[in-house]
Amino acid sequence: MSAYAITEVGPGHQGRRMALKDFEFARVRGSYIYELVRGIIVRTDLASYGHAMQMATIREHISLNRMDNGDRRALVLGCMECKLLIWEMETERHPDLAVYLTKPATTRNADIWSCWFPEIVVEVVSRASAERDYVHKREEYWTLGVKEYWIVDAALEQILALRRGRTRWIENALKRGDILETKLLPGFRLPCNDIFDAAGEEEDD
Repeated sequence: MSAYAITEVGPGHQGRRMALKDFEFARVRGSYIYELVRGIIVRTDLASYGHAMQMATIREHISLNRMDNGDRRALVLGCMECKLLIWEMETERHPDLAVYLTKPATTRNADIWSCWFPEIVVEVVSRASAERDYVHKREEYWTLGVKEYWIVDAALEQILALRRGRTRWIENALKRGDILETKLLPGFRLPCNDIFDAAGEEEDD
């Protein structure tokens, strides 16, 4: 029998308090995604079509770069494939995309997410998620030690690329016509136009 206390999380738990040590191993009821934010259970909706197309575009460019350069390090995982545990903040996040450049220290399911962290995190902004993406997650991903955080905002036609400095994020706001590059992925070049065009016509949240 598992040594962990297994609890269940469903629609009725929205807004309730839970410890991260319990939430991490909780069973999820229904088809929603749940996050723990500063000890509070929060339900997040699945991506819209435009949102999904932007994630797919970014993922495809990273995969193409990986193949072109013979670099087998970059592993891109989506929100249903990984979780980020920020113990200092009693927070568990499921980012839109997480780029891992190293292998985990262990492959045991119970331990992997406590010791394996992405170098790059990508969040695609919707009207409902703007404050979370620009404010809360900015602080959380810094605390986790993420090296780069890309905030993709098709409504503003802007990608805010945050690179880790010594004491704060170093910002680079990219617009239409700009190219998204990173030293973490040598040779990677993603035209911002490709992401904005992929967004298409977003429906209201």
